[in-house]
Amino acid sequence: MRTLDEIETVGVVGAGTMGSGIAQVAATAGYDVVMRDVKSEFVQQGFDSIEDSLSRFVRKEQLTQEEADAARERITGTTDLDDLADADYVVEAAVEKLDVKRDIFADLDEAVPDDVVLATNTSTLSITTIASVTDRPELVVGLHFMNPAPVMKGLELVVGEKTADEVVDLSHALAEDMGKETWESDDKPGFVVNRILMPWLNEGVRAYDQGVASKEDIDTGMKLGTNVPMGPLELCDHIGLDIVLDASQTLHDELGDRYKPAYLLKRKVDAGDLGKKTGRGFYEYD
Repeated sequence: MRTLDEIETVGVVGAGTMGSGIAQVAATAGYDVVMRDVKSEFVQQGFDSIEDSLSRFVRKEQLTQEEADAARERITGTTDLDDLADADYVVEAAVEKLDVKRDIFADLDEAVPDDVVLATNTSTLSITTIASVTDRPELVVGLHFMNPAPVMKGLELVVGEKTADEVVDLSHALAEDMGKETWESDDKPGFVVNRILMPWLNEGVRAYDQGVASKEDIDTGMKLGTNVPMGPLELCDHIGLDIVLDASQTLHDELGDRYKPAYLLKRKVDAGDLGKKTGRGFYEYD
């Protein structure tokens, strides 16, 4: 296994919201990044998101223009998984589907040197199950970045059944070098964050659907009453209603009815109203 000092290039599988955000975090911290997705247009969309995000950091004077330009130059895009062969640490951030992640990890196990750690950004799926398709389950770990990755300081480190202690230590150190604060979770459904968050989000949706209060008053009440930065309906829109639904369904299958997705959440996903990324969820966005 490589040490922190030996990690120069970070591979990121997936150029969507989380993948591009993770690539930006790693590049801003000084690492070279290879960001891979299955289509060139997805890779370009990832670069567009990174450009927009870096520009916001410059406008807010959290980065200089020179620092933003340098971070962007450290990122290379590709559609070829074999281009990750020179990566020293890999983070997968593909769609939250177990079969997709297992296929990716089986391919990564062939493409990436045997001493490289393979991390998954999954928010609910079993690290142990994902690792089982590889010949290096001791080098597989959960590295759950919060959304949006360039902004949120927290990172949830999830320990699989066979994850080696040295991998846990390395992953904590790498995350901290990227400016994150970490906590650990065992490989149980939902880990810490989503196990607690998903019932809260779904109950907010149910309260709105059942006419307890307006969406604005539900969100305002939770913000002022519990000192959270966003209410449940705002946060659903921010995360993506499809992602909330997938996570809730996974936990419902694993843990029972207290995680049952709200009916209105399903209806909005079926209608294609997924939140900020589509311009409409519980609220409307430019």
